[in-house]
Amino acid sequence: MNPRKENPPSARLDRARDLWKAFGKSAESQAASIESDKLFFDELLQVWAYSDFISKACLRSPDILMDLYQRQHLLQAYEGNFYKQELAQLLAEVQAEILADSTVAMRLLQAVLRQFRRREMVRIAWRDLVGRATLVDTMADLSAFADACVDAALTQLYDVQCRGDGIPRSKTGVRQRLVVFALGKLGGRELNFSSDIDLIFAYPEAGHTDHPQRSCSNDVFFVRLCRKLIKALSEITADGQVFRVDMRLRPDGENGPLVTSFDNMVGYYQVHGRDWERYAWIKGRAIAGDTAAAEKLFERLRPFIYRRYLDYGAFDSLRDMKRKISVEVKRKGLANNIKLGPGGIREIEFFGQVFQLIRGGVTAPLQDQRILVVLDALVQEKYIDPETRNELRDAYCFLRNVEHRLQEFSDQQIHDLPADPQALNLLARSMDIQDRVSFLNQLKQHRQAAQFHFDNLLASGHQEDELDCSNENQAELACLWEDITANEQACEELARAGFQTPEATIKMLSNYKNSPETRALSREGRIKVDRLIPIVLKATAGSPQPDLVLKRIISLIDTIQRRTNYVSLLLENPAALEHLIQLALASPWIITYLSRHPVLLDELIDPRTLYSPPDKEEMAAELNRRLSAIAPDDLEYQIEALCIFRQVHELRVAAADITEVLPLMRVSDYLSAIAETILQEVVTLSWQHLLNKHGAPAASLNGQACKTGFAVIAYGKLGGLELGYGSDLDIVFIHAGERDQTAGEKPIDNSQFYARLGQRVVHLLTTHTAAGRIYEIDMRLRPSGSAGLLVSHFDSFQSYQSEDAWTWEHQALLRTRAIVGDDNLINWFNKMRQEILTRKRDQSVLRHDVIKMRRKMRQELTQKESDRFDLKQDPGGIVDIEFLVQYLVLLHAHQYPELVAYSDNVRQIRALAESGILDEKVAHLLRRIYLVYRATVHRLDLAEKPHLISQEIFQDLRRHVNKMWAFYLGADSAN
Repeated sequence: MNPRKENPPSARLDRARDLWKAFGKSAESQAASIESDKLFFDELLQVWAYSDFISKACLRSPDILMDLYQRQHLLQAYEGNFYKQELAQLLAEVQAEILADSTVAMRLLQAVLRQFRRREMVRIAWRDLVGRATLVDTMADLSAFADACVDAALTQLYDVQCRGDGIPRSKTGVRQRLVVFALGKLGGRELNFSSDIDLIFAYPEAGHTDHPQRSCSNDVFFVRLCRKLIKALSEITADGQVFRVDMRLRPDGENGPLVTSFDNMVGYYQVHGRDWERYAWIKGRAIAGDTAAAEKLFERLRPFIYRRYLDYGAFDSLRDMKRKISVEVKRKGLANNIKLGPGGIREIEFFGQVFQLIRGGVTAPLQDQRILVVLDALVQEKYIDPETRNELRDAYCFLRNVEHRLQEFSDQQIHDLPADPQALNLLARSMDIQDRVSFLNQLKQHRQAAQFHFDNLLASGHQEDELDCSNENQAELACLWEDITANEQACEELARAGFQTPEATIKMLSNYKNSPETRALSREGRIKVDRLIPIVLKATAGSPQPDLVLKRIISLIDTIQRRTNYVSLLLENPAALEHLIQLALASPWIITYLSRHPVLLDELIDPRTLYSPPDKEEMAAELNRRLSAIAPDDLEYQIEALCIFRQVHELRVAAADITEVLPLMRVSDYLSAIAETILQEVVTLSWQHLLNKHGAPAASLNGQACKTGFAVIAYGKLGGLELGYGSDLDIVFIHAGERDQTAGEKPIDNSQFYARLGQRVVHLLTTHTAAGRIYEIDMRLRPSGSAGLLVSHFDSFQSYQSEDAWTWEHQALLRTRAIVGDDNLINWFNKMRQEILTRKRDQSVLRHDVIKMRRKMRQELTQKESDRFDLKQDPGGIVDIEFLVQYLVLLHAHQYPELVAYSDNVRQIRALAESGILDEKVAHLLRRIYLVYRATVHRLDLAEKPHLISQEIFQDLRRHVNKMWAFYLGADSAN
């Protein structure tokens, strides 16, 4: 049933009936069968009223209409590779004639392609006009049809040419085939009804054909082939043409070679590639020929197209592209052009591709050729809000539908709205809109929305004209930077701006400006730095401590200036600089962190995410999304993504921490959650790699099969949920593998599988990449320490803990959690931990062991500065509290098993109070002292200071801890 509500104007329906009468005279029997199907006949009259192209095509070739009707192709969507299969069958019927003569081959190929085009364009337009196909369906059909035509033509022409010139081969004898890349609408699978197609040709390697008498270079062979391919598609014959072919996007444009080898193409883009060419390649896609080789080429081109960093350095060229678009709109008077005019299709596509060019290298979901998919990804990655996406998507769909209706009328490449009111009414009805007034109102709303977002794209908060004259003080600071000398006027200007030590500030700026690193900057880099510094001076002047903040930010700029991309980020995003100043005031650690990982500067742009770290589930979903977009075999990129993920989320936690959005305990929880999320993914990646290589290992616990039979046990700060910034991870691996081999093509012993699994986890965590390393890890707490196996069997682990472990190792076991791995093994570990820790212990032996270990630590780790108090190691400090709590828990856990339910010190103290072992007031005081110490250590970390404070600070707190230690462990053990 026809879903369309609005019927064509009566005059157009009358014309359609007249045309049908003419059709009946030439094809009476076909007409009779169609007229008997009333629903279809009514639909036919409407379609003919909306499209002269369809009616003329059916009148010219009645068999097209009957074939589509009888095979019900107008009712159904095609499945699979219908176009390729249908073309292959049509060409097979004339295969012998094609191979016999190259001239005949071209003529027959052209005829088959053009006749097939007429049939399929009738079908596609018909389904679009009656609403049986969505916009996405129509674009996909048009693109799949074009792909099939190019591929079929290339296949036929290549075979014919090989018969005449020989097979092209590389220097090592490997057969060479052409690769056809589509860019633009076809590359994005978004072809319009009467579009031309943008193509680029390449072949893998140089060499010669193997013809015994008439050998030629591969270059000559493929140039001939490409010319024939273009002719087969675009030459106008009695049957018309298939597609206009546009080759202007190839390397060096119209002046470049028609086809080139992979090496030459990569070399061109590496040396001469411009941002507009990167912009064009965003929609690049291999559509015909040697697609396997094309994938290899695309991987070589990917670093050119998508930088593996946030490419804010492209802002200037993108802004220039945008300015040219706006100028063209004004100069050419394109108000009625729905593609190129204001708020048109091109502006919406530009909006999405700007984000792709800048962020595509670090945000893999943006590496898609389809604008609608990209808009969804921008929302998912929180780069735009859903409302912006909805407005741009609705505008794009509306405009593309208008484009199709315009072109389906007469099969011409039209983008201008008709001036004739009746034609405009017909267009409105074809869009299922009542009249031209309503249509124009809707069109205006969509174009205004699209133009609004286009106009606000790439808007800079610091344009140069604003910098020079909009603020007198800022202009003075710009002049001061140009001639940085410690004269009286310069000092007055800095003091007036708010700086408290002008002479020192001038000296610092002069040292930076005249440093070898700054002087060695490129011209472009120096220009950007010269623009940025006056802005920084003005912005930091308003800070409560301008001298300190400026010093920290200049040190950051000094680190990142060689990568002008990051200087551009600060220039283009005033909000980022504002947040940077706030963070620099609060913590030098953050500035150091940003200096080591400048890619994180992008996080400063959006306060919605900067100060709001996500929960663990959201983090896991985000990390899974990032990794799923990376090729499974690209290990380096996976490690980089994991590094950046950790850095991004640690920065968010730190920002929320120093602005007091998060309390101390929540900070440690978040940092621990980041580590656990990463460990889960690292184990998953490592497991999958070995599974693919060796097959699954057999693992079981107490006769029950395990899913993976592997688990990661967290010790220390991670185990106790007290992770800090930059903390190492203390971890231990256990497995439940059976004495057997894996079930794969390359089987290995199960124990060897788990050993390699542990090695790969360590490798992923500690390998250094361009983004740094994920974590430093410490595995010395495993059974037998560094001399023990990397991955322990659970029986061996239990035996060691039961029979051989020292008291200090059971103290360490108190601060453990099974955080990643097989559920059965995790449950086993929790029970084993409970059983070991709740054993009855001899008080005198336990006391002796705890005191002995504490004395050893003090001898080895306590600092020698008598006027300074080491918050961790000195008597009355953090470690004394931890040892005291561990002693009491181990001593009483056989009576109160609930004491070992938690692995963190704070909740263990609470459990000691609830069980009556500690007086409530004593427990409260001990917990408060512990949190005060930890908070102080935390602040010192963010200030990049050692954990040493004056002996006069916290004297009462230390005295309380020493008294508790003496009460429970004896006065002779306090020092």
